[in-house]
Amino acid sequence: MIVFRYLSREVLVTMSAVSAVLLVIIMSGRFIKYLAQAASGALDPGVLFMIMGFRLPGFMQLILPLGLFLGILLAYGRLYLESEMTVLAATGMSQQRLLWMTLAPATLVALVVTWLSLGLAPQGAAQVAMIVNQQDAMTEFDTLVPGRFQALRDGSRITYTETLSEDRAQLGGVFISEKRLSRDGKKDQGISVLVAEKGRQEVKPDGTRYLILENGYRYDGNPGEANYRAIKYDIYGAVLPKPEIAQEVTDREAIPTRDLIGNDTLRSRAELQWRLSLPLLVFIVTLIAVPLSKANPRQGRFLKLLPAILLYMAYLTVLIAARGALERGKIPIALGLWWVHALFLGVGVLLLYWEHLRLSVASRRDAKEVARG
Repeated sequence: MIVFRYLSREVLVTMSAVSAVLLVIIMSGRFIKYLAQAASGALDPGVLFMIMGFRLPGFMQLILPLGLFLGILLAYGRLYLESEMTVLAATGMSQQRLLWMTLAPATLVALVVTWLSLGLAPQGAAQVAMIVNQQDAMTEFDTLVPGRFQALRDGSRITYTETLSEDRAQLGGVFISEKRLSRDGKKDQGISVLVAEKGRQEVKPDGTRYLILENGYRYDGNPGEANYRAIKYDIYGAVLPKPEIAQEVTDREAIPTRDLIGNDTLRSRAELQWRLSLPLLVFIVTLIAVPLSKANPRQGRFLKLLPAILLYMAYLTVLIAARGALERGKIPIALGLWWVHALFLGVGVLLLYWEHLRLSVASRRDAKEVARG
């Protein structure tokens, strides 16, 4: 029991440290992406941390299996290099017994991954989808930041306001630049620029919004060309596009697991098998990691780390590719993703008994040579 607690503590502590580092790296990259969207006006800066919080379960369901895999490699690799595993082997600790002890913390991790995969991650994805829909429903007035040029409509419009009232209805020092395209959307007809001393937003009872600009100019076309024109106006009005809010969440990651059960569509079945595959992934990578963690003091603890990571990435890559093929109907639904797990389960069993097989083959070869001599 003492040995079991010691090994479990080493694995879980190392896994926690590795998972924390991986989480910081992944969330930093994703936060930079959302920050760029907020800077361009596509997202409200106030919802960035809310989005990251809801995305956390989705990150963790993929990080924890990798963290456990690397935690076993690093923890047991250190024990091998410091000869602690040699002492345990002298007391009867075999690879198989070490695997059974390791499956206990792996089961704990698998339960957490199951909770994340089947419950929290879909709920978080649904909340993110709702926030994104709400952001898409926001008008330019809701995302404008005074004193900053903001690209809207995929960069086709640049909007700037020097001042903005607290109710976001009154603007001062307005500049709007927009590309003008032909009706078919293929021919570039130049740039339309609006400059105004001030502007305001008006909302009609039917919900239609208007931008009213006062005391300004409108420039159409490209400077230097014959069709270029400049128009001075006292009042200029334009209808703001009415935002459309998606009524249903269509992202497969946001569909509740209970709605996937019994759904006969290929997409739903593939998503359900994917969510069930993540807890199963934990046990199989544990089987693979235990024999790969065995290190020779002369080789160093990091010699097998790179091949092990490549093997893990191959497992995850094949699993993702199989999910895509399953969605397209190229793989029978009965076969699903289970053949991938069976394949790498066989790899893990082979690695676990590889030393015994090698010694068995070597002993048979030596016996044949002795018989011949």
